Amino acid sequence: MNSVQYNNQNITPCKLVCVGRNYVEHIKELGNETPESIVLFNKPNSAISNKLYYFSSDTRFEGEICFLIKDKKIDAVGFGLDLTKADTQKYLKEKSLPWERAKSFNNSAVLSPFVKFDGDITKLTMQLFIDGTLIQEASYELMIHKPKDILNEIETFMSLEDGDIIMSGTPKGVSSYKIGQNFCGKILYENRVLVEQTWSVLSID
Repeated sequence: MNSVQYNNQNITPCKLVCVGRNYVEHIKELGNETPESIVLFNKPNSAISNKLYYFSSDTRFEGEICFLIKDKKIDAVGFGLDLTKADTQKYLKEKSLPWERAKSFNNSAVLSPFVKFDGDITKLTMQLFIDGTLIQEASYELMIHKPKDILNEIETFMSLEDGDIIMSGTPKGVSSYKIGQNFCGKILYENRVLVEQTWSVLSID
């Protein structure tokens, strides 16, 4: 089973619950409709990775604020990359089929270490830099569905276990990427860096 780091310990999540279409500008950039309710999908434990691999020219990155759950509550925060095989997802959506092949493949959830968080969640911000250029940035205010609402919605039909992770959605700026690029994901709290993680894109071979 794959694990994530939290307080210098290895934690093994059972699953990752991901939120789709949670930022207005990201919905617009992909030409999607705004959903009437929260869009949720799962990634399995096998999707977890601490390395960023290149898969194909149509695979895109999606930077996200991520939350680690304990006792049904947010206990820690980290940065994550939700990798998506865009052409595969487009085909599956056109056929009204599930997204697993496009979203839940091995190493498709690239995660930083997590840090304990008990502050004001409304003051969290995420940033993603690629080769030193700011590519994605978003704050709590820009989320359509806030973390508390997401937690409540998940619990209406699915139990959250200790160590499970919520990937809260991506802002605008998603794109494909190349081998050798350098990623730096940050979570800021009141403009202070709380989490910072770097990855160099590796070949999957």
